[in-house]
Amino acid sequence: MDPSVAAYDLTPLLRLALLGVVIALGPLAWIWLRHRGAAPAARLRALTWLTLFLTFDLVLFGAFTRLTDSGLGCPDWPGCYGHASPLGARDHIAAAQASLPTGPVTHGKAWVEMVHRYLATAVGVLITVLAIAQWRLARRGAATLSPAWGAATLAWVCAQGAFGALTVTMKLYPAIVTAHLLGGLGLLALLAVQAVRLAPAPLALSARQRAGVALVAALVVGQILLGGWVSTNYAVLACTDFPTCQGRWWPAMDFDAAFSVRRPLGESADGGYLPFAALTAIHMAHRLGAVVALAALLGLAWQLRSGGDPALRRPAAALAGVAALQLATGLSNVVLGWPLLAAVAHTGGAALLVVLLAMLLARSAPRRVPAAPAGAGARALGPAS
Repeated sequence: MDPSVAAYDLTPLLRLALLGVVIALGPLAWIWLRHRGAAPAARLRALTWLTLFLTFDLVLFGAFTRLTDSGLGCPDWPGCYGHASPLGARDHIAAAQASLPTGPVTHGKAWVEMVHRYLATAVGVLITVLAIAQWRLARRGAATLSPAWGAATLAWVCAQGAFGALTVTMKLYPAIVTAHLLGGLGLLALLAVQAVRLAPAPLALSARQRAGVALVAALVVGQILLGGWVSTNYAVLACTDFPTCQGRWWPAMDFDAAFSVRRPLGESADGGYLPFAALTAIHMAHRLGAVVALAALLGLAWQLRSGGDPALRRPAAALAGVAALQLATGLSNVVLGWPLLAAVAHTGGAALLVVLLAMLLARSAPRRVPAAPAGAGARALGPAS
């Protein structure tokens, strides 16, 4: 990183925000034109689904940014060497690339990083519009969803922006990058729940089935946490064979160093180099967790499909299909040397699982029937004869 460039340069922040507004105007105009004759609640529902879709795309592009080593393509925040785009920073980028041609700063990586920031800002604008629209509907008494959901989502995306800044300024600190990944998936879950609640399609799950969904969701989140730790520590290629690792069922591993959270990238807690045995431990922990998560997902899919309710067959098939995708892409990452397409698809599969499980929990949540005002029953019956 150029020492003459401040880690935090807020000068281009306004221009970045304005660019995010301009990008967000496209989806907003599309919703308005397509649903201009619809009720406000219908437009809100459509915008929520579109924002969920675009946030999913943003998660995928974030994975692409990380996997192409573009996270430090612009080593300051929120701009690029104090500019709102790599165009203004081309001299700085050229100098950095000339001194280290395969380093973290190149023209291509700078554009990938800044496009990710532009898209993230646009999603933030859309979520702000969602929060305002929910609040306005609530004031009119026409809300089918508490405006607290919009406020919580807006707060969450602001926190995501802060973690995005820390990802850059703390030079890909593994704990921060992993938290940023989990935050993106949490944002997907929040939007998925709102999309379902704005278009109710209840599912009748037994208490046992719902508990199973909640348990599998917890296991999936834990497995995603392990996967994020593998990715942010670049431990995928610590094992390049399967089902063994380094030709052994239980290779040399250092779990203490592997799961020391407070350390920079590539370093151990005492400031030395992170040993290869630690990378092996990170990889193997994720591999063992995958066995548990895959078995749980397939077991849940079977339980839902065999429950007798035809409405549960589609969610069961979706869970089984995404579980198969995760198995295929996970194995491809190991035996094919971490190809970019498989790695991005693996993150996409994790995001799909989060969305599917969040929707299952939201659709099966008990519905509260509003209590009738006092005396309403008597008025409905009319005066006694």
